[in-house]
Amino acid sequence: MKRGQADGGGGRHRAAWLRLLPWLVTAGCFWLLYGRVEAAAAREGHALVPYLLAIFERVNWWRWLLLMVPYSLVFFAVDSLVVWRVVNWFNAPVRYVDVLPVRASAYILSILNEQIGKGAMAVYLHRRENVPGWQVGSSMLFIMFCEYYYLLVFATLGVALRWEKLPEVFHAVPAVAAGSALFFAIWVRYFRGDFRPGSGFRDRPLLHAFRRAAPWQYGVVMLLRAPALLVAVVVYTLSLHLFGVDVGYGEIFGYLPVVFFGAAVPGPMRAVAITLWVTLLPEHAGEMAAFGLVMHNFFVFFNAAIGLVFLRRAQRELLGGTAGAEAGR
Repeated sequence: MKRGQADGGGGRHRAAWLRLLPWLVTAGCFWLLYGRVEAAAAREGHALVPYLLAIFERVNWWRWLLLMVPYSLVFFAVDSLVVWRVVNWFNAPVRYVDVLPVRASAYILSILNEQIGKGAMAVYLHRRENVPGWQVGSSMLFIMFCEYYYLLVFATLGVALRWEKLPEVFHAVPAVAAGSALFFAIWVRYFRGDFRPGSGFRDRPLLHAFRRAAPWQYGVVMLLRAPALLVAVVVYTLSLHLFGVDVGYGEIFGYLPVVFFGAAVPGPMRAVAITLWVTLLPEHAGEMAAFGLVMHNFFVFFNAAIGLVFLRRAQRELLGGTAGAEAGR
């Protein structure tokens, strides 16, 4: 009994650390940002707060909004398209317009953790379409798997195009891509039953989508994602110009996939992504800190506002089940 109690206590401690870890990472990132931005302000003979305020005052915020609002809407449309496509492949026939409320509402939960948002989509589609929850969760896991490879493909292409102008740490990207490509080949062959046919791991409910997926379906998901990143390259480059940082589309093409990896790290304020911008362009520490802060957090909160528009219908369908879904239609 005591051993069980001890095990339970250990589990609670581990769970507490897992909850605390994103906040510790965030605190570390902001401490690093504070040091670099304060040093940049001191080099220009200013105190930290006036230095940052001067950066914000120079930005034409109306032009910035004209870039960010359409970009957020494009991302929402593409993101919903990916969910619609994967759910129709592996779970149940669902109309694209019926995916919009669940994807938009999940953005509210994604303020702190994107994975929680995907979990909410799994619950919603389970209630709405009577699909086993683990199967829907498997589709969300499949989307996350494809997101990793889609970002890695673009990161590798961006590094290849701007090899000499990117920081040396980026030169590790091709090696990471080669290792990931090997893993992908093994992964696909394993789920096709080409080796270890008696393995029970592939039969787990959470891997339902991977058992059914053909190699071309991974590629389709990555292609469907591509327009959102290409639009992001244009939007982020033009936005940087508004912050007084002169960079080219090629540089942002190399930077952005890596920064988006950082944005996927759980935690408030997308602190890892903001820190990456300052690390990538240290000669503009103040501008990049301000840029990262407003870009990533506007994107997150504006998407959550889109979620609020759809929230009432999503709640009706989630709480009312199939009958609520029919009423919502």
